Amino acid sequence: MAKQPALGQGVSLLFGDFRDENKFFQCKIERIHPNRFQPRLHFDDDLLAELADSIRENGVIQPLIVKKIAETGNFELVAGERRLRAAKIAGLAEIPVVVMNVDCDDHLLELALIENVQRTDLNAIEEAEAYQKLINSFGYTQEETAKKVGKKRSTITNMLRLLNLPENIKEDVINAVLTEGHARALLRLVDVPELLTHVRNEVVSKQLSVRQTENLVKKESLAPTAEEETKKQTNPKIIELSKKMTSHFGTRVKISQHHGRGRVEIEYSSLNELDRLCVLLLNG
Repeated sequence: MAKQPALGQGVSLLFGDFRDENKFFQCKIERIHPNRFQPRLHFDDDLLAELADSIRENGVIQPLIVKKIAETGNFELVAGERRLRAAKIAGLAEIPVVVMNVDCDDHLLELALIENVQRTDLNAIEEAEAYQKLINSFGYTQEETAKKVGKKRSTITNMLRLLNLPENIKEDVINAVLTEGHARALLRLVDVPELLTHVRNEVVSKQLSVRQTENLVKKESLAPTAEEETKKQTNPKIIELSKKMTSHFGTRVKISQHHGRGRVEIEYSSLNELDRLCVLLLNG
């Protein structure tokens, strides 16, 4: 039995083959409106500039795909956001387009999401949000979503889990401060916000690899939290002092005491934080 091709094997299977010159025409750029459902929110300025230079040299080789706006006679973009932006930067007045019959907004949204997942380098958070939109908008299961974009279901599941991260960690992934691998490792700490922030700072300040991050997460997950350490204490004065010092220094402070002797541990996650703590200690 012949295997049916998945969308993941090429966007041409989704949009068709538009290389025939008779199927496209030159359209004035100002008549093309951006796709309302564009899932890609972040565009690399340097890469756009490179594409614009290529377009100045060679023109737009592959036509954009658009749908006609009946009310105005203008067009809405279906696929080709980067090419459209780069063509504007290059100063083109016209650009080749192919008109596609898109019967409703739901169809436009689906095409925009799938085209972006398949053709462009969405960051991990944008990709996860695209999958979530497919699920929310069309009631797809994860299995159906996987088939739509030609991916394994486990891939969809793992990507969607990234949306459980707090917004600041998502921003780190979007801005390439953390990789998708780092984000996956940090997922184990989402239920312990204080520890998650601590580990994230360690990873960024020390530029830890994904493997090092996984080891750090494992180590910190097994280590007792400041709250757990405090619960172990039986001396109410030590408990209260530990809480006050944690509040004062803005970082975890652990006081260990045994038979009248002990130690005070003050954590820091970067050299800048160490400098801050030194100022507080010396000035205090």
